[in-house]
Amino acid sequence: MVPEALRRRAEELRRELDYHNHRYYVLDAPVIPDAEYDSLLRELVGLEAAHPGLRGPDSPTQRVGAPPLEAFRRVEHLRPMLSLDNAMDEIGLREFDDRVRRLLGTEGPVVYACEPKFDGLAVELVYEGGRLVRGATRGDGREGEDVTANLRTVRSIPLRLQGEAPPGAVDVRGEVVMRLEDFRRLNQDQLEKGETPFANPRNAAAGAVRQLDSGVTARRRLEFFAYGVGLWEAAGVRTQSELLERLGEWGFRVSRERAVARGLEEALAHCRRVEALRDGFPYEIDGCVVKVDSLLQQEELGQRSRSPRWAVAYKFAPLQAVTRVLDVQWSVGRTGAITPVAVLEPARVGGVTVSRATLHNPEELARKGVLVGDWVVVQRAGDVIPEVVRFLPEKRTGQERPSEVPAQCPVCGAHVEKPEGEVVPRCSGLNCPAQLKARLRHFASRRALDVDGLGEKLVDQLVERRLVRDVADLFRLTEGDLAPLERMAEKSARNLVRALDRARRAPLGRFLYGLGIRHVGEATAQALARHFGTLAGLMDAPEGALLQVPDVGPEVSRSIRSFFEEPHNREAIRQMLAAGLELRSPVEAASGRPLEGRSFVFTGGLEMPREQAKAAVEALGGRVATSVSKKTDFVVVGEDPGSKADKARELGVPALDEAGFRELLEQVGGKGASAAEEAGETLPARGGAV
Repeated sequence: MVPEALRRRAEELRRELDYHNHRYYVLDAPVIPDAEYDSLLRELVGLEAAHPGLRGPDSPTQRVGAPPLEAFRRVEHLRPMLSLDNAMDEIGLREFDDRVRRLLGTEGPVVYACEPKFDGLAVELVYEGGRLVRGATRGDGREGEDVTANLRTVRSIPLRLQGEAPPGAVDVRGEVVMRLEDFRRLNQDQLEKGETPFANPRNAAAGAVRQLDSGVTARRRLEFFAYGVGLWEAAGVRTQSELLERLGEWGFRVSRERAVARGLEEALAHCRRVEALRDGFPYEIDGCVVKVDSLLQQEELGQRSRSPRWAVAYKFAPLQAVTRVLDVQWSVGRTGAITPVAVLEPARVGGVTVSRATLHNPEELARKGVLVGDWVVVQRAGDVIPEVVRFLPEKRTGQERPSEVPAQCPVCGAHVEKPEGEVVPRCSGLNCPAQLKARLRHFASRRALDVDGLGEKLVDQLVERRLVRDVADLFRLTEGDLAPLERMAEKSARNLVRALDRARRAPLGRFLYGLGIRHVGEATAQALARHFGTLAGLMDAPEGALLQVPDVGPEVSRSIRSFFEEPHNREAIRQMLAAGLELRSPVEAASGRPLEGRSFVFTGGLEMPREQAKAAVEALGGRVATSVSKKTDFVVVGEDPGSKADKARELGVPALDEAGFRELLEQVGGKGASAAEEAGETLPARGGAV
C-alpha cells in the first residue's frame, strides 16, 4: 500500500515534469535549468523504484521526449531513438560499469567509447543510395517531425555521403548545435530588435530546426555532429569507435575529443579531462557519453523502455550558483539600448568568479520578478555571459526593492525613449559616451575591422580623454597620442598605429558590419557588399533594391534606409573616408587578401625571422596574435615550443611546422613570398605539416 502523501507527491512531480517537458521539447522555451529538471526527475524515479505501483505507461520516467508537433508531418524512425540514463557523479558511473559487467557475465574490464555530450537537438538523417532523403527530430523516440528541408540548410550535413561504396540505406543519428559565439550574436540581435533572447544554445538550435520557414534555419548558422547510426549493420563495422571513423569517412563531423577506454578507470579519467576542457569548447557540452564499444555487446545488453543499457551520460557539475543581488544597474549599448545588469555578491560558477549577470531587458526582469536584495540562481554555460535564472522566494525578507527603468540615460543624462512595439528602452543622446565606446569596440572587433590591440580599457581612455570623439578619430591617432596612456608604451603605441593603418583598407562587408546598423549582422553585411559592390551604391539604394538582396526583408531594408538617410551617419562616414579609410569590394578583398580573417600564433624557434613571418601573414590579410584561444586558426610550431603548443592541442587548433607554414604561404598564391622578400629574405621550398 502506497502512503497517500507519496502518491500525491508523485502526481505533483508528474504534472510538473510534463509542464517542463512541453516547455523544453515543444515550445523550445524552458523556464528552469536542466539541473533542476534532472533533480525533479530523479525524485520521481526514486519514488517509482520504491513503490512500483506508482509507475504507469504515461509517466515522464517512461518517455523519451515529447510528441511531434502537428505542424510537421510525422515520420517513424527506423529504430527507436532512445534517451540516455544519467550518472550524476563517479558513483553513478561505477554503478553503470558494475551493471554492464554483471549483464555481460564478465569480471574483466569492458572497453568503452567516450565522447562529449553535446547539448543540442537530436536528429535522424536517412540516406538511400548515399543521398539524404529525410531528416527528422527525435520526437517521442518512435516518431519525430519531418524537418528535411530545414536540415538541408545545415552546411555540415552532407547531402550525399562521401566514399567509394556508401551503404544502400542508413540512418545517421547526431546532434544539431549552435556555436556559443553565434548564440551570443543571435541573442544580441534579439535584444536589439526588442525581442526575448533565447534561454540557451540548445533552444536556439531547436527552435531553428523546427521553423516553418527554412530561411530562418539557414540564417542561424547551425552545425551537426554525428555520433551513431540506428541500423549499425549497414555501416560494416563492429565497434562504436570504428563507427565514428566510418561516419568521418562519409563526410560527417565527429567530435575530436573522443577516446577508447579499456575499463572504468580510463573512462572516468577521460570524462574528467573533457570536463577540465569544458570552458574551451566552442559548443555547449554538459557531460560525457560512455558507451560499450562493441556493437555486438550493445545488442546483447539491449534496452529499457526509454534508454539503452549499454550507454550512460556522465553529467558534469552544473554551471550554476546561488547568490544575492546587491543592485541592478542599467547598461547602455552601442545602439543606445538600455538593459538591466544584476550586480551580485561574487560567486564561483563553473570555476569562474561571477559578480555581474544579465537580466536581458525590462520585460524579462519583470517576468522573472527579480528584486534588489533577492537570492537568485545564476547560470553560466561555456563562455556565454552569466544570467540570472530565477529568484528564490523562500529567502525573501520583505526588505527587497524593485529597480525601475531610468527616465534619463545613466551615462549622458539624455531622455530615455521606448519605441512603440519594442521591449528595450533606448538613450536618445547622439553624443552619449557609452554608445561611442560600444560602437568603437564593435567597429574594431575581429569580425569587423579587426584592429588588434584596441581593447575595452584602451577605448575607455580614448573616449574619456576626448582623444576620440567619433569613429573617424581612430584613424587620426598618432604614436604621440597613445604612448602616454595607461598600460601603453612606445612599442604598444607603434603596434596599434600599424594595426589601424592595416585596417584602413577594409573589405566593404566588414565595414558595413562594423557600422552597427540595426538588424544587419555579419551575414547580411556580406550579402549587401556582394550585391551592391560599392558603398555609394548601397547608400543611395531605394528600399525596392534592398529587398532584392538575400536575407533582407522589409524590416531590415527600412533599418538600412533609415541609417543612411540620417545626416549624422552620412557625415560620420564622410569623415572616416577623409581620414584615409579605403573600402575594398568583395572581389578585391578575395583576390588580394586570401588569409583575411585568419589568425596565427607563433611558438618556438623558426629559421625565418619572426618579424618576417609576421609580415608574410599580414601581407595576405591575416593577423598574428600573441596567445592561443579557440578562435586561433593556426599555431606555427618551431623548435622547443612553449605552452602555446600544448594549449593548441587541448583546444584542437591546427598546428603547422615551419615547412608547413611556408607551404601554406605558397598555396595561397605566392604573395607571402614577396612579402618575405621585402622583409629581407626569400622563402625556400615547400614542406609538410605536423
